[in-house]
Amino acid sequence: MPSPPRFSFELFPPRTPEGVAKLPAVISRLAELKPDYFSVTHGAGGSDQDGTYETILTVVRETGLEAAPHLTCVGSTRANIAAALDRYRSAGVRRIVALRGDLPATALSTEAPGEFKYASDLVCFIRETHGDQFRIEVAAYPEMHPQAQNPGADFDNFVRKVECGADAALTQLFYNADAYFHFVDRCEKAGLRIPIYPGIMPITSYDKTLRFCTGCGADLPRWVRLRLAELENDRDALLDFGLEVVTRLCETLLRNGVPGLHFYTINQAGPTMRLWENLKLSVTA
Repeated sequence: MPSPPRFSFELFPPRTPEGVAKLPAVISRLAELKPDYFSVTHGAGGSDQDGTYETILTVVRETGLEAAPHLTCVGSTRANIAAALDRYRSAGVRRIVALRGDLPATALSTEAPGEFKYASDLVCFIRETHGDQFRIEVAAYPEMHPQAQNPGADFDNFVRKVECGADAALTQLFYNADAYFHFVDRCEKAGLRIPIYPGIMPITSYDKTLRFCTGCGADLPRWVRLRLAELENDRDALLDFGLEVVTRLCETLLRNGVPGLHFYTINQAGPTMRLWENLKLSVTA
């Protein structure tokens, strides 16, 4: 019998004093939904790990739930990564989201500067130094990483991360369910058996949604883009439409047996909770 779906929420380290002050309330509200864990992204633009570490401590203090830091290796040394892993392990962290991270604007290739060129190198290093002490989640790109040479090369990079010891994957946001199912089919045909959790981004504005999709190479279906543009100046109607679009996406995914959903909350409880309630009503109807 398949396991029930697992749900998790992603946060980012606040960038302002106001954001720091508001975060505990956001975390507490989201914790009411009893997620499997919270993940916390790296510092803005790959700046540092201190904000991530402090946010991890806030999650644990406010909820007692598991928290998983994003650990990026771009520009890092083995010594720096080893120190970060030891720090997290001492804090009781048992799950890591292992990523390459954002390349510097001056980068001349897709290889990261530093001693780790790709996320697969980071996954291998974690396994070599800490064995099975950490559950390792990695990124997956159903519509191809925006800096990949082609879909085949991108998929090969994902395979290497799994071969190095990844336990599960979290996908980049998408609004086309077929892209996810096609990616999972490729994984199954390649003999990859790890669970792949869809990343879900609530739609709360036209500009932000378009920017997120452009930045990560995700397709925003034309009919959705045109309708969002039409509703740009009617916030309530836009929120209702966005909720409908993402609810249908989640329903399709859950109906077809995904292992769970990973919600990109953007440090806002409202949109994710509204989506959650909509899904709960539709699932029990």
